[in-house]
Amino acid sequence: MSKYIKFFIVGIVFGIVLVKSEAVSWYRIFEMFKFQSFHMYGIIGSAVTTGILLLLISKKLKVKTIENQFIKVPKKATGFKRYIIGGSVFGLGWGLAGTCPGLMYILVGTGVFSILILVAAAILGTYTYGVLKDKLPH
Repeated sequence: MSKYIKFFIVGIVFGIVLVKSEAVSWYRIFEMFKFQSFHMYGIIGSAVTTGILLLLISKKLKVKTIENQFIKVPKKATGFKRYIIGGSVFGLGWGLAGTCPGLMYILVGTGVFSILILVAAAILGTYTYGVLKDKLPH
């Protein structure tokens, strides 16, 4: 268990960074969806750029995961329709809730306990998907 403490610490630091950058702010998310501010697009864009650079560097340096496997990107799934449907459902949920799934846990950590309703709904939605996934078009 102690080998995972570093991931716990990184998660806490990451949560603090997201709170300080106002990425968990409902108002910032609302501004983003109304195209009124570049703030969130800048955060998301810098995160994507950082992720791409770190992935390229880790592949070049042959960095291994905690399970001693080389880092690899899985093959891209096919089917444009699934991305449109999935992205629309995700975006609709994000827009209605005012937060994305990752930020819900940070909000609980900041004391916004009403967000636990959304956490419960997300868990229920994930469970429902697990039950129905064989019947859905993939």
